[in-house]
Amino acid sequence: MRIAIVGGALQGMEAVLLAKAAGYEAVVLDRKKSAPAMSLCDEAVNIDPTKDPDGALEIFRGCDAVIPACEEMDLLRTLDSMRSRVDAPLLFDLGSYKISNSKNRSNEVMRSVGVPLPQPWPQCGFPAIVKPSSQSGSIGVTVAMNDDDMKKGLEIVKGLNDEPVIQEFVHGKSVSVEVIGDGRTAKGYITTEVCLDSNYDCKMVRCNPNIMPKELCDEFAEIGKNVAEAIGLSALMDVEAILTPRGLRVLEIDARIPSQTPAAIEAATGVNLLEELTTTALGKPASRQPKDGCSVYRHVYVRNGELRSSGEKEFGHVVEPRFAPGLFGSDNCITDYESGKAEWHATLISKGRTEEEADERAQACITRILDECSIDEFLDGTPEMI
Repeated sequence: MRIAIVGGALQGMEAVLLAKAAGYEAVVLDRKKSAPAMSLCDEAVNIDPTKDPDGALEIFRGCDAVIPACEEMDLLRTLDSMRSRVDAPLLFDLGSYKISNSKNRSNEVMRSVGVPLPQPWPQCGFPAIVKPSSQSGSIGVTVAMNDDDMKKGLEIVKGLNDEPVIQEFVHGKSVSVEVIGDGRTAKGYITTEVCLDSNYDCKMVRCNPNIMPKELCDEFAEIGKNVAEAIGLSALMDVEAILTPRGLRVLEIDARIPSQTPAAIEAATGVNLLEELTTTALGKPASRQPKDGCSVYRHVYVRNGELRSSGEKEFGHVVEPRFAPGLFGSDNCITDYESGKAEWHATLISKGRTEEEADERAQACITRILDECSIDEFLDGTPEMI
């Protein structure tokens, strides 16, 4: 199986990792020669499909599937327009992506199928979250404790030329579930915990059976299934929520390949969401049964003699990374580390039969970095409000 991955940044690295775990040959296309996934794949192609669609088509015709690993609308529209000219399936649903790309539109859909959402402003009062409707991740997101904070948050959203979404600030465990749909029916997969750094960016993902009680995991998967079927999803999406003392509160959906959570799921359970997506599109669902296991997926970086936890945006600055299984005792690692290098990044993946074993192995990786690199401490930032 040969798969074309369009985009070589964070999602591209995730797609290459999953492709290799599935035994696929990975071809990455990106307009930037320095895109980090270009050094991880089997074949790197420096091309911009929006400017050279015929060149991209030639590559796609030699592949068994094509997956966008990007969020640029012009590029996504270009790829969607090629769908009828390539035999290989495009593992992407532009219609669903347009809905998920607007938090206002996706909230309307979720309300229509009874999804539990945070209270809207002004019913929610302070503290409130102010976020742009069409940005991904933590871009433009602020916490408003008062009217002045609210004005600042709205200015930030205005500066992004976006519409604001203002909701109750919900606190608790941040969780995610992936869903794959075929345009008619959908299936929810495995719950993961998303741990945030001080900038509300994902620094770590944990996958184990104790993230939530089984009945809540089943409820979460059903929420994802219902939303996916409501929008007619024919691809992969993730659903992000907070487990509050009052139950789940869903924050958003994203109908594209996520970064981080699928790798943690694959490491813990052997379920490969890229394989599931590909085989579903080819009409031969893999439906791999999950094995019992746990994992910790963590970003770190070294700079100025300090070891720090890293959000995904910081990890995106990794330069010509490689896979380095076993480095610092990890089960797998994506890194630009070299002995004696003053500044480097790493994603460390640790596995265990139990949650405790996975956590202990993840901590042992940190201890080894401190010892082997002669660093005094690990600085592990967390959000001011949780």
